[in-house]
Amino acid sequence: MISMGRQRGAVIIIVLWTAVLLTVLVTAMASKVRLSAATTANNRIASLDWAELMGAVSHAEMELMLERMDLPVGEPLELSENGEVLTPAYRFNGEALQLNYPIAEDLVVRIYDHAGKINLNRINRQDMEVLITHWLGGLDADPEQVQELLVAWTDWTDLNELAGIEGAENEYYQNLEPGYTPRNNPELDSVEELLLVRGFDEALEGVNLEAAFTVYGNGRRLNLNLATREAMRLVPGLTEETIENIIAYREREDINNMAEIGEIVPFEELQELAPWVGTNTSNIYTLFVYPRVELSAAETALLEEQDEFYNPDPVTRGYMEILEVRGYTNPPIIYHIDPYGRLPDTASARVAERDLLFR
Repeated sequence: MISMGRQRGAVIIIVLWTAVLLTVLVTAMASKVRLSAATTANNRIASLDWAELMGAVSHAEMELMLERMDLPVGEPLELSENGEVLTPAYRFNGEALQLNYPIAEDLVVRIYDHAGKINLNRINRQDMEVLITHWLGGLDADPEQVQELLVAWTDWTDLNELAGIEGAENEYYQNLEPGYTPRNNPELDSVEELLLVRGFDEALEGVNLEAAFTVYGNGRRLNLNLATREAMRLVPGLTEETIENIIAYREREDINNMAEIGEIVPFEELQELAPWVGTNTSNIYTLFVYPRVELSAAETALLEEQDEFYNPDPVTRGYMEILEVRGYTNPPIIYHIDPYGRLPDTASARVAERDLLFR
């Protein structure tokens, strides 16, 4: 009798353990199925988002190709507030664009003409010295540091391996960890290469190099209608105040000549600035596409409290392409792609109407 009771107890324990194991197994399988379903759904959403983004990239490329076409007969020209005709190509200065071929409302497209950047492959030694001096404080710059940077730049871009006085050539760079070989050619492959030149990584710390510089095209001068803040901060003759006024001016109308620049920039500074600026455009562009981020009312109120001129677009990185547009009958040449490219400063002019230097 006792034996039968023990047997029944053992059977009950086995049944209970079996039920527990089956429950655990079913729960694990259900969790795995839910995870697989969630992964599949997320992958589907990601695929659709990617397709939507790439569609916007294609439409932005088409926008640049259309720029090379003549306007249709009877197409009205866009005018400024003062009734002056605006140059369509100047809208590629980083403003959020409304494309001819519509894209999803939750995506933002910005295009930067490289005529608004400083071309490292077309800058001569004298201009590089001026640029370095201005960036390091102008009259307050340390002459010794300026010369060290200038000699290092010269050694990096000349065609020989002879180091200048206090310069840096192969021996210096090979002894670094890790070591590398200097360019010894005036044509840089990328703007990031500037950080490999002795001393420039420290001197340009915090500068968004892709926003300020380019290595593409043949342009030698900066078009202020297209210039990024980062580029304008590097050239002599411009202060933060005049930079913001230039941006405010071009938000209203085009800058067509030095006389109009003279309405903003004082004469003494204008003399410094004049050799650096022109009215050229280029066929090299940096294109950004990214999802729109809407700030909440609380976030907006906080930013308004902290900064009168806050940037309502908080996005700092997006899908980026650097491309060359050859016309409206050929697809563009893509030089560089970065899914997480760093955007230039996209804020509107940080100056109140009452403080404008022009009227």
